[in-house]
Amino acid sequence: MDKVDRSDAEWRANLTPEQYRILRQGGTEPPGSGALLHVKDKGEFRCAGCGEPLFSTDTKYESGSGWPSFTAPKSGEAVKELTDSSHGMVRTEVRCARCEGHLGHVFPDGPGPEGLRYCINSGALEFDKRDDD
Repeated sequence: MDKVDRSDAEWRANLTPEQYRILRQGGTEPPGSGALLHVKDKGEFRCAGCGEPLFSTDTKYESGSGWPSFTAPKSGEAVKELTDSSHGMVRTEVRCARCEGHLGHVFPDGPGPEGLRYCINSGALEFDKRDDD
């Protein structure tokens, strides 16, 4: 995977203000407000910063958290996880492995085989709908 390395000016020019705030500044969107929260179509979710495929609707579920939730990334190499001790708590931050954009957090309370809930900001993602045969 080729890493994406852009200057701050290039990121600002290529992202909307909301995408920049989330991906480059570690922001979050208010719960329940994300455009991709209720997407149920088949397809894949890509990083809004670099286009890397990150998650699939095959692993998306309604967690009730207010953010799109997934049981696993498309591949183990698609995301990286870091310790986040901001806001007086310790959490696991999820970033795009290709451009290092902030995506959200992962929690150990999901329904999948690994028991994980990837809680991801809609503003960090773009959705590519897939038509099944």
